[in-house]
Amino acid sequence: MDVDAYVAAHNAEWLRLERLINRGRRLTGAEADELVDLYQRTATHLSVVRSSSPDPQLVGRLSSLVARGRAAVGGAQAPLWRDVTRFATVSFPAAAYRMRWWWLGSAVLGNLVSLALAIWVVHSPDVQATIGTPDEIRELVEHDFANYYTEHSASSFAFQVWVNNAWVSATALIFGILLGIPTVYVLLLNQVNLGISGGLMFAYGKGGVFFGLILPHGLLELTAVYLACAGGLKLGWTIVDPGPRSRGQALAEEGRAAVSIALGLIAVLLVSGLIEGFVTGWVHITWLRITIGVIAEAAFLAYVIVLGRRAVRQGETGDSDLHPDLAPVSG
Repeated sequence: MDVDAYVAAHNAEWLRLERLINRGRRLTGAEADELVDLYQRTATHLSVVRSSSPDPQLVGRLSSLVARGRAAVGGAQAPLWRDVTRFATVSFPAAAYRMRWWWLGSAVLGNLVSLALAIWVVHSPDVQATIGTPDEIRELVEHDFANYYTEHSASSFAFQVWVNNAWVSATALIFGILLGIPTVYVLLLNQVNLGISGGLMFAYGKGGVFFGLILPHGLLELTAVYLACAGGLKLGWTIVDPGPRSRGQALAEEGRAAVSIALGLIAVLLVSGLIEGFVTGWVHITWLRITIGVIAEAAFLAYVIVLGRRAVRQGETGDSDLHPDLAPVSG
């Protein structure tokens, strides 16, 4: 192949492609179509040159042009930090805020169950007897409940509770697809355990110890679990009532929003795990422990309300935007 003749024949196309690439998003519809056409032609030219010419300079020029053309046609991948920033400031808070009523409903239902069960345990010696012998219960309330937070090193305990809580939340969220039934089970099981522990502690005069050890990490931890349950219940209800969308479309959109919640809760539960591991059992001033927990909870709720409300007003839903790339065309 005569390289000089080939370059002379196609150089104008390559220069035109480069000019269109440099214009970026300011292309008209016709220019966008021209960009796609020239990119495809240049890719073919590169293939021909590679197979017929040993000229490395020409191959390098066309390789660079084709790579830039591919980015312009398919859309260049945004930097990772930009994706992370958008997720943290838009997707996750929008998904959480949009599910606020499901979230609040899960919290109210769960705490009513725990409160009713705790009162029942406090006022019913027969119920206490089914849980354990008086000696076993006394050992629990006098020693085991508090020792639970210090029997392992802070770092390993924090990691353990983080993984456990993330698993519980993921179960509540993912299996909501089964009409929300597993989500309700996870919520009730969590609240039953909380109610029984609280009831036993109060029955033996250790209510202050109970709240002093539960509130520092429990405020944020339970809030995260309630949000996971809200996402699972919303996902399950979408099967029953997809609204104006088709059932497939509704499930896809709510599923992607659930992914946003799941990823966001990993970070939230990490914070609650660090508080449980490094604060709950090791900060011996009760008011200071509780203050740390209240600050963490208030900061998270403010984050969701402020950023989430703003994002929802701008039309965001928490959908993770996992859509296929589309080539620009006119019309």
